[in-house]
Order: sequence, then C-alpha cells, then structure tokens
Amino acid sequence: MATLGMHRDFLMEFAALEKPVQKRVFEVFEKFATATHAGLHLEKLTHQKDPRLRTIRINDFWRGVVLKAESGDSYLLLKVLPHDKANDWAAKHRASVNEATQGIEMRNDVGLERATAGLRARAAEEPSRLFPASEYPDKVLRSLGVDEEILPIIRLVPDETHLEALHKVLPEQQYDVLLGLATGMEPAEIDREIVQAYARAAPRSADASEGDELAAAMARSRGRVALVSGTEELQEILARPFDAWRVFLHPSQYRVAYQDSYAGPARVTGGPGTGKTVVALHRAYHLARRLPADAPDGCVLLTTYTKDLAAELERCLALLVTDPAVRAKIRVVNVDALANETVRAERGGAPLKLVFDQKEITARWARIARRVEADFTDVFLDQEWRHVVLAQALTTPEEYLKAPRTGRGSALGPLKRLKVWRAVAAFEEQLRQAGEWTFLQVCAEAARVMGGREERPFRHVVVDEAQDLHPAQWRFLRSLVSPGPDDLFLAGDTYQRIYGNRVSLRSLGIQVVGRSHRLRVNYRTTQEILAWSASLLTGEEPEDMDGAKESLAGYRSTMHGERPETSAHAAKTEETAALVSRVEKWIASGVEAEHIGIAVRFVQFGRDIAQALERAGIAACVLGAGRGGPGVRIGTMHRMKGLEFRCVAVAGVNDGTVPMKAAVTPVEVDAQQHQEDLNSELSLLFVACTRAREALRVSWHGEPSPFLAPVTGPRP
Repeated sequence: MATLGMHRDFLMEFAALEKPVQKRVFEVFEKFATATHAGLHLEKLTHQKDPRLRTIRINDFWRGVVLKAESGDSYLLLKVLPHDKANDWAAKHRASVNEATQGIEMRNDVGLERATAGLRARAAEEPSRLFPASEYPDKVLRSLGVDEEILPIIRLVPDETHLEALHKVLPEQQYDVLLGLATGMEPAEIDREIVQAYARAAPRSADASEGDELAAAMARSRGRVALVSGTEELQEILARPFDAWRVFLHPSQYRVAYQDSYAGPARVTGGPGTGKTVVALHRAYHLARRLPADAPDGCVLLTTYTKDLAAELERCLALLVTDPAVRAKIRVVNVDALANETVRAERGGAPLKLVFDQKEITARWARIARRVEADFTDVFLDQEWRHVVLAQALTTPEEYLKAPRTGRGSALGPLKRLKVWRAVAAFEEQLRQAGEWTFLQVCAEAARVMGGREERPFRHVVVDEAQDLHPAQWRFLRSLVSPGPDDLFLAGDTYQRIYGNRVSLRSLGIQVVGRSHRLRVNYRTTQEILAWSASLLTGEEPEDMDGAKESLAGYRSTMHGERPETSAHAAKTEETAALVSRVEKWIASGVEAEHIGIAVRFVQFGRDIAQALERAGIAACVLGAGRGGPGVRIGTMHRMKGLEFRCVAVAGVNDGTVPMKAAVTPVEVDAQQHQEDLNSELSLLFVACTRAREALRVSWHGEPSPFLAPVTGPRP
C-alpha cells in the first residue's frame, strides 16, 4: 500500500472548492489510499525546479500537485489549483528535508531568487540587519535548521517587515524559526519548542522507512502533513476540511497533549488562537483511550466555566473522538453545573434556590451595610466577600482577622475588619434564612462535600479557560480527583481573564512548576489582526496564576491579511448603518453569514443591529439561550469567548461603554481593584477582537474608548 500524506495547504484549498469538484478530488486521490493508482497519469513539467513534483488531472479546470518519492511508493498531496496555477506552482517550488528536524518542507526557488535580488539592491540603503552574524552565528542558525542556501538571504533582511514579506517563499519550518527569533525568543527556546518538538512528535516508525526518504520526512512533519492510513481516513478528513485541528497538531501542541504521563498537575498557556482548547481536547482523548476497558464511563472530566463553552467542547469532542467506547469515558460539563449537581445529590435531590442577579446581590449588600452600620460601599463589601472570604474559605472572624488581602487596595485595621465581618455574617445569614445560594457558595459547599469522601468521581480532570475560575471553583475541582500522575490538566491565558479572579494555584494545592508549557503560534488570526489587538495591551503584565508574570514575547501568527479597520461615527444610527454596509460587502465577497460575528458590550445594541440587518434582508442571530439560528452571529463580548469567525465587527466601542462604568470599582473605593477591573475590561476587548480569523472592524459613535488610544492616537 502507498504511503499517502496530505499537506495542510491541500486541505484548506479543498475546503474552498464546490461540492462536485470536492467529490472528484476524493475519487482521484482515493486511488492512492487504496494502492490502485498505478494507472493514473502523474504529469511531469518542463523546466521545473524539482522533478519529483507532478500534476494530476482532477477535471478540465482543476489540477492536483503531488510530490512523488524517488524510490518507494510514497506520495504527498500538496495543492489543488486551477490548471495554469497548478503548473506554475509546481514549476517554481522544490521539496527539501530540514537539516535539524528532518521534516519535509517546500521552498519557492523562483521567489527566493527575486527576493534575494531585491534585498541586495536595498542593502546599501538599509544598513541595519535583523539577524547579524555577531548575534546569530551561522553555527547557531544551522543548528536550528536554517540551511546554507537560506543563510545568505536572511543576512540581508533589515527588519521584521521584510522577513514577513518572505513568508510565502522561505521553507516553512525555517520561517517559523526565524520569526520566533525576530519576535524575541531565545535560540534555546526555539530549539526546545520547534526543533525538538518535531523530533519528539514523530512516530517511531519514521526511522524505519528504509529506502523511502519521503515517507520518513512526512512522518517527521506533524502539524503540516497528515499521514492517511486508508480510504476511510481520507474520506473522514475531507468530509470536515474546516476542522483541520483534529489531524494537524503542531509539534509543540502534540508533545503537550500526547505526553505519556505528567507526574502531577500540568498546564498549557498561550494567547488567543494558539490552540489551547485543541490541546485540552486532545489531552482528554489521550487520557480516555489509554484507560483500561473496565474503567467506568465518565471518569475523565472535561470542564470549563460556562454552559455555552461546555457545549462547544461537547461539539468538538464529537468530531475528534469517533470511538463510542472512548467517548463514553469523557464527561463534559461546566464547573457550576457539576457543583450544583453534587450539592443537590448530597441534600436529597431538591433543586437549589440560586441568586445570580448581580444587581440584586449588590442591593442586598447596601441594605445590610446600613443595617449593621458598616461604613463601606456595597461594591466594596461584595468584592471583599468574593475575593477574600470565599476565595480563602474563611468561616470565622478570627480567620478573617489573620487573612492576607493580596490584591485588595484598601488597608483594613482590626476594627474595620470586624465591621466587614459583621456585614458578611449578616449577608450569609440572610441567604441561609431564605434558603438561597450564590454560585460560588455552591462550589464551596461542593468542595466541602467531596472533601469528606474517600472515593473521587474522576481519574483525570481537564480544565479549559482556566484563567476565569474562582478559588472556590478550583477547590471543588481539586477535590474531584486524587492527587497523583495526570490528575489535573489546565489550559488558559491570563491575558484573556475577563472576570478578575486572582488565583494562586500553589496555594490551592495545584503545583504546576516544571509542568507548564506556553504556546506561541497563533493558528486562527492573521499577524495584522494579532499585532493590532496585542497593541491594545501595552503595559499590561498579568500574573500567570502561579506568581510569575505573563509575556507576549514570541507570540506570532504565520498568516497574513488586511490591517484591521477602524470607523468613527457621530451617532449610533450612523454606526449601525455603516456596519450593515460592511456586512453586505463581506457577504458579497463570498463570506457566509454564519461566519460573521458582531461583538457588542450591551445586548440591546446587539438586538438593534440584528433588526437593522434583517431590514436589509440579512439573517441575524443574537447569541443567548437557545442560540443556533441562521445568519450573522451577534453577541456580547462575554458571549464571544471561545468562538471564532472569518470576519468580526466589534461595535459600540465608545467612551463610557468600554470600559463599562458599572463594571469598574471607583478609584476612591479601592484603587487596586479599580485597576484590576480596568484590566478585565481591556482583556474583554482583546478577546472580542481576536475572535477574527481574516477581517476585523472596530467602530464607535461619539468619543472612542480610551482603550483604543494605542491605535487611534490620544485625544486632542
């Protein structure tokens, strides 16, 4: 049987084809998967750079480009293009094996020749160099896989902009290495996260392909090349081309997701679009499929902080795990729902009376403060209760008097603390008398219930969006699984923290030191959108949940597109009309309505936009309970968490709306909490902007949000 590999570019181009053409593509390449391809005509070109590159007829208009092994029966499906473009691509490109990773890579020889000539012509005008030999000696670059042909070219590159212009012509793995260095990564980091990652991700069989260099090189190219074992696997991959994450894991993702075992809790972090959720899904799959056959169903927990995100994990897991027996081992449920279930079961099954309206909770604090004559604002008392009392599971005034108040800006002496405690005791007593619970109280009680049991309900717990969980939720999760190898696996990014929960994992008995990994390559968003969005975060350095500072150093995308668009308007009606016009243009360009997302801070503005779209004949769906109708997706910035779209519009980014005044503690109440709240609001905007894959539009009416100053300039 032939060894058949599929390049990621092939799948992405296949996804854009019309259904009849897709069917024909499958019929042609099915013959390779079944070893019945001997009679197929692989056409050689004249004057081509690599004689191993062939084209194959799909129909009168479309051609496939295939790399054929010199010896052995191996083939790599590279491109599917119109006839003339396929011939042109095959004539200009050449395959080679990377010296460091031993993986296959493609280079555009014609493009490299032209780029080199252009760089040499500019060399005298551009004296600066991005990769000077004094800082990056030849020996270091060669050890990272930069070959002798590429070294003279990159020595001429003056800056990162010129490097990015070489993206389409440089060999892929070498470009990754160079971009990593240009964005601040050290050579040792590059070696660990790119070079060695490829080596570790390659299957052992890669070294056993005697006489077939191409088969071995494809096996060492995980993340760009998927090896197809037969017709069924080929059909399964082609049936869902947009779900490439199922088969194309970058080696840095693969080594984290499929490591045999971690000695204890492990964590993966990374900016938006780096594939943290993908790693969490694959880790849950890996843990479940290696369980013994007699392991109980549902003994691997895959969880997150909201019901909507849990539903998305459920959908993705169904795509990844096709074996019913393995799928049955994984339970997907959000943390609060599982805690509620735990407490209800302990109390005989009766439903819990939940209080979740924040306005109502704040109003209760105001009434209690007046009743117990506590000279504190309602906002201060509520935050003190959540961020100190519940966060540290304090149950007595003595415990509260001794408790550290890290992250709280207002100092409290013993007398003031006793006044706060009187208010806390009154608030909790009022809830008890009414038989009411807040979500965090339910989690705290669930942790207490589980802590009193010898048996733990799960063998492994995988947590997505870990940065937004409260310490009470973490204590509950810690109680669900016995400490030991592979007990907890966490995925999150504190730059996307939108609820202001400060957590020290170490203090909660979750030690990830030495088992923490950071992903740096964005697979969703273009570099232009990524750089624009990251510029909003200037100066912000959140903690990584374990005492260290997070950094965006090395965070990058290998995709390119248009720069984000900003749009100012005098009134809301004007902004809405312009937004409708932009959506019409996106749809006219071939983007499906369901692949367009509109993020707003207030849901009412989203409803107004939906009505305007519908008046223009464009279907729209406001995300919320029972979401899923046809049309453009519209939701609050919070609702957009975990979603992605080809095109995104973030609307109503006005002064007074972003940040939302009600969400920010007044500076006179607590200066430190005021800054924390501002950071959460900024992260929320960052999250909304990074939902976009190809196009981003940010608009406002009246004065723009102060958060936009890095991209719009300061106010006059």
